[in-house]
Parts: sequence; C-alpha cells; structure tokens
Amino acid sequence: MREAIRAFLQREIDEQVTPGAVIRIRHKGRIVVDEALGTNSLENDKVPMTSAHVFDMASLTKVMVTLPAILQLCAAGEIHLHDKVATFIDGFGNKGKEAITIQQLLTHSSGLIAHRPYFERRLSAQAVLEEIKRDELTYQSDTAVVYSDLGFILLKEIIEQVTQQPLEEYAKTHLFEPLSMQATCFKPQVARDKLAPTEYVEHLQGRKYGIVHDDNTEFMGGVSGHAGLFSTMEDLSRFTSMLETEGVYNGRTIIHPQWLALSKKNFTSYSTESRGIGWQLKGEGPSPIGDLMSSKTYGHTGFTGTSFFIDPVNELTVMLLTNRVYFGRTASMIRLRPRLHNLIMTKLFQ
Repeated sequence: MREAIRAFLQREIDEQVTPGAVIRIRHKGRIVVDEALGTNSLENDKVPMTSAHVFDMASLTKVMVTLPAILQLCAAGEIHLHDKVATFIDGFGNKGKEAITIQQLLTHSSGLIAHRPYFERRLSAQAVLEEIKRDELTYQSDTAVVYSDLGFILLKEIIEQVTQQPLEEYAKTHLFEPLSMQATCFKPQVARDKLAPTEYVEHLQGRKYGIVHDDNTEFMGGVSGHAGLFSTMEDLSRFTSMLETEGVYNGRTIIHPQWLALSKKNFTSYSTESRGIGWQLKGEGPSPIGDLMSSKTYGHTGFTGTSFFIDPVNELTVMLLTNRVYFGRTASMIRLRPRLHNLIMTKLFQ
C-alpha cells in the first residue's frame, strides 16, 4: 500500500497539483503509512517536505478550533445548540435572522449566504461582523445545505462573548496545550523554510509564508472561526487520536464523549450533502470521502489542500496535508481526495 500511495501522490506532484504532500494513515490505532513527498515550494530556497512543516489548515480551523470550543461550552452548560445567535450578538436578530440557532450555523443550514468578498474593501473583523448583522437570509433555514464561512465567523464571536477570551487564547489553553500541539497556532512566527507557502498575491508581491491564505481572514487580523489555523502533521495526528478515543487524550477529556458522538450524527437529512455538527459526513452525493469508506466516516477539508477523515467502522484515519494553492485556485484537489481514499481502501482490504 505504501508504494502505491507514494506513486499516486508523486504523480500529482509531477503534474503540479501541489509542490509537496504529507500523508499519515492509521489503521486500528497503528500508523501504516507515514510519508512526506516533494518540496515545500518551487522557489530557489525550497526544501524537502517533512511531517514537521507548518501548513495553513484553512477550513480545518472549523473543526480543530471552533467546533471543539462549542462542544466544550455545551458540555459546561454555558450554551446549547438551539440557542439563538441573536442571544449573544446584539443587532443580529433582524431581516429573517431572528430564529437562527447555533446548530444551524454548525450544519451550514442557517440561510446565510455562502460567501462575501469582504477583503475587497479590506474590512476588519468588527466591520465584517457588522455587515453580517445587516445581511438578509438567502433561503429558509433547515431546507438546504449552503456551506458558509459567515456562520463560523459568527461562532467565533459567540465563543468570545461566552468565554470573555479571544478565540486564539481559548484554543491554546483548552485545546492545543492539553493535546501537546506545540506547533499549532494562529499567525505563526517560524522560519520560512519550516512553512508550506500558499499562492502568490499582488499586494504582498510574493507568496504567503505564515500569512493566512483566506482573503477575508487576512484582513480580519489573521484569526477567524472559519480559517487562520496553522499546524503540522505531528499535531494533527494528536488531534485525530483524541477523536478516535472518544474525545479523551492521555487520560484527559478534551471533548465530552456524548457531545462528540452527537456531533457525528446527520442533521441534514433533507439534503444529499450530509452534515453533522461541524463535520462533513458521507452522504449520497459526491464527496471527498470517496466511494468505499463507511457511512459513519466524518472529517473535513481545507481549501489550501488539507483534510482528514476518520472511518470508525474500518478503524481508519487518513490525514493529508498539501499546499496545493501554491499553483493557484484550481479544482484539481476535488478529484484527488476521493481517488486517494478509494485507493487506500482498495489496498488496505485487498
């Protein structure tokens, strides 16, 4: 299996889907594939990619920071999933948004629009929040799944209102430190050769090294509920180990098992895109999960080329980190993930 996966990823690198890739696969709690291929960039100072390279995790921020924080606050009795967003965010409850709940934000079924290019006006985090407060619903809540960063921008605000802490501080003390995720943070301050850079941008006259790729988050100060997190394969492996063991790591409960179990249920039966509380699930429609992983598989993807998926039935965890946006915003990664997952399942159980 190892050689087949190496060959698969090397072809993608040769075809300039990504300059490099790091993959780790666990089966029944044991690492069966642990590979780093390619280089961190194609620039003159490029270095071989390693499992210690720091990647822009993009939307994995949603499930590595925002979701665990919300589940922790639920377990502590501070909030509940059917709390209305307007309870915590003054000025939000208008234009049809009065009844939107925390759960609807987490399942991408709130009625909010998918995306707005706030970066074009270089809006700060507070200015973005004020814009969302004035937004109208684009569809009736709980009738469709429309993947929306706006919901997770709001969830960050709710977490900060409840905890009276900046999101990055809460995440450090309640997630990263207990999980010994020492390289994981927002706005990393590490050497250039330790980073997996993303695409070239005009306003920087260069590629982004340690600067969040997400355009909106960059001008929001580098921290959001939907993007901004940087991490390594070593740290991601610790995080997924905690998920595999029902939210417990080294004897300490990080996410209460009942809340973690609830989060993995399908809350969007009205859609072919199955969504848990924060999680991407294996539904009836096209999926990065592929065709062979079980119906209980859950995880998430990141636009920069990151992903992890956990199949509890087959006791399989697949973690992939790439910086595919180094070459721009092509759709090639959409085909890579399901083909990779299918290959892994085929080789693992042949």
